[in-house]
Amino acid sequence: MRNLRDSDADAAVSSPAIQEHEGGSSQYQTDTSSTTSPVVTGATVNPTRQWRDVFWLFIFILHLLVFGSGLGLLGANRFKKADRLNIDRFTNITLSASGLAPPPPPPLLIEDPSRHTETFWPFYGAAAGIGLVVAWSWLALLGRHAELMMRVSVHGLTTYLAVVSVFCFWAHHFFWGVGFAVGAALQFLYLLSVFDRFPFTMLVLQKSVKMVWSLPEVVWVVYTFTVVMLCWLVLWSFGVAGIVALSIDVNGRWWLLVVFSVSLFWTGAVLCNTVHVIVSGMVFLVLLHGGRGAATMPPKPLLKTLWHALTTNFGSICYGSLFTAAIRTVRWEIRGVRSRIGNNECLLCCIDFLFHLVETLVRFFNKYAYVLIAVHGKSFNRSARDAWELFQSTGVEALVAYDCSGAVLLMTVVLGGLIAGTGTVVVVESAVTSIYICFAEDPALIERWDLEFFGQLSEALHQRLQYRSARARQTFNNRLPDLTTI
Repeated sequence: MRNLRDSDADAAVSSPAIQEHEGGSSQYQTDTSSTTSPVVTGATVNPTRQWRDVFWLFIFILHLLVFGSGLGLLGANRFKKADRLNIDRFTNITLSASGLAPPPPPPLLIEDPSRHTETFWPFYGAAAGIGLVVAWSWLALLGRHAELMMRVSVHGLTTYLAVVSVFCFWAHHFFWGVGFAVGAALQFLYLLSVFDRFPFTMLVLQKSVKMVWSLPEVVWVVYTFTVVMLCWLVLWSFGVAGIVALSIDVNGRWWLLVVFSVSLFWTGAVLCNTVHVIVSGMVFLVLLHGGRGAATMPPKPLLKTLWHALTTNFGSICYGSLFTAAIRTVRWEIRGVRSRIGNNECLLCCIDFLFHLVETLVRFFNKYAYVLIAVHGKSFNRSARDAWELFQSTGVEALVAYDCSGAVLLMTVVLGGLIAGTGTVVVVESAVTSIYICFAEDPALIERWDLEFFGQLSEALHQRLQYRSARARQTFNNRLPDLTTI
């Protein structure tokens, strides 16, 4: 793949990633001898893909069985009757022997009904129902009024933080009022600093939403996975309510919550990344064939991408998601420690911020690796390496760095709600990353799909590369007098 050297708007041209078959149709091929280019040769998705990262696939399935059973058992233990399964006799013996808990106290004569899991069920049901409705509504509005919803997210978050700050001051919560006011000010300053990037960002987001909305079956995949995630949240909350109600020491409950939090974060990351891989595979097929309604489009493409995501690619998805889950668990534990101690809180805040940066970087690189997993069917480690090499060799990382769609989508998550925003953002973010990967591998994919958008991307890439070259020359010229005096 040759680097970008031309100075005109068509500078973003790499080695062809597509080899057309004599019949005109195409398919995936998992030839691992090529590190970047997806070579296509047939009429349907190649069914001979190899299974990748199988070990982590079995670990994840085993984890679902074990933790799912444990959550159900713990929740049922405190449902309608105190310690109905007499689990405390095991937890107290185990934790007392390890020194984490003192001997169990004598049983209470009167059990507090508020500690039963049935007390929390109405709240869980209401939260799940509201989250599901908001998720569907937000995705529908984003599909029909993309630009308006993005602008509402960008400017609405600043307004939201400022309004909350006013209410905190009005309620005499000075500390929180200052915190939200500072957040609103920082958000406003950030918008001013990236204001020149918004036209390009909005262009990419509009095209991505247009791509997603042309695939109604993908929208239903998001709905389905949202329901699955809510069901797991209900089960997890049911079990955690049983953990909180156990008559064991606080430290014992704390460590149990840490262990089950790993399961929650890992399962959530796997579900989101599975949607990401499915959407990426569908976007690649649309770009490959020049449109959703192309005659060369294989029959039932969603079933094929879904099959690969849940079989041959699922181990790689589970493996990559584990990194994010581990970092999120550490951050959650740090925040819990901060709430329980009064010393060194500033140090813990700094550590939490550093882990936040690490999580952001991991998620940034992983999302491009998942696109190559969907397209090539490679392992997670190889896909992550190839994605980085692909951007470096073509210069497309200049566009990725200039694009601030991630920040806009994050504002959408905050304003639209966690469950609603996450389900919506994953599908849009998948389209954005797939477009960049396909543009880096073969710009002809974008050109066949949308000629005007291809020209805009090429022109933007040309400008960014020129800007980078100018900055590099300026830096070198500024350092040249110092070098001559050595």
